[in-house]
Amino acid sequence: MNFDDYCQQKAAPPGSSSYYALRQAPAKSQPLLTALFALRREFEETVKELSDPAIGRTKLAWWQKELAALASGSPSHPVSQALAAYLPDVQAGYPALQALLAGFEMDLDQARYLDFPNLRRYVQSVGGTFASLVARASARDTAHSPEWSAPLGDALLLAQLVVETGNDARHGRIYIPIDEMQRYNVTAADLINRKYSDAFTELMRFETSRARDALIAARTAIPAAERRAQRTLLALTALALALLEEIERDGYHVLHQRIALTPVRKLWIAWRAK
Repeated sequence: MNFDDYCQQKAAPPGSSSYYALRQAPAKSQPLLTALFALRREFEETVKELSDPAIGRTKLAWWQKELAALASGSPSHPVSQALAAYLPDVQAGYPALQALLAGFEMDLDQARYLDFPNLRRYVQSVGGTFASLVARASARDTAHSPEWSAPLGDALLLAQLVVETGNDARHGRIYIPIDEMQRYNVTAADLINRKYSDAFTELMRFETSRARDALIAARTAIPAAERRAQRTLLALTALALALLEEIERDGYHVLHQRIALTPVRKLWIAWRAK
């Protein structure tokens, strides 16, 4: 299997939101974007799908060395080989790749967040950094693209955390800030034990509204000159907004299931995104 095929399977299996979002990108940007999505998935699997934190730290340490190998021109992993082939300037992109890895490493150090400012540091390290990398791949003005892409990445991650509330809780991670849970009288045990209540509904209404407002504000801030080249981020935004609406319609029942859109609906939403 060549590195392009590996990245495609890792980043965007058919039917996934990433699959439909990446298909909206300019053809010349798709290989690099697919490699970036694959790298994010590698990091995510390392910290979120391993039960032993020690193994996760070992794998992240390996990735740290692999990123250094990418920067020096000798990558060995299919994803980093793809990045070496498609990144126009590996040295310029290296700090952002390191920052993304460091963001995911936070998942091994912290499973709860006292308040939203503390959570925001994680969101910016993972969500904002990744969206900035994605935007830079096709931006007309790369120097200023982080100004609008980082907030969009933050918003996309906030929406993802709403979707994954139950799954994350079952794996010992709760991204809803402690002070917000206390405000609505919801406990960590409630999330872990899948306990629905009026208090939980109100809490999730607040979390969902914040994510939606952030998505809409960040989408509006994308410069008109960049919108055509940023169809992937726009598609992800449209898909996230539609999924939040679906979660609301379902009554915020995210603790025992992962609510999702059908592939046909994803295709339609991504194609119409603007």
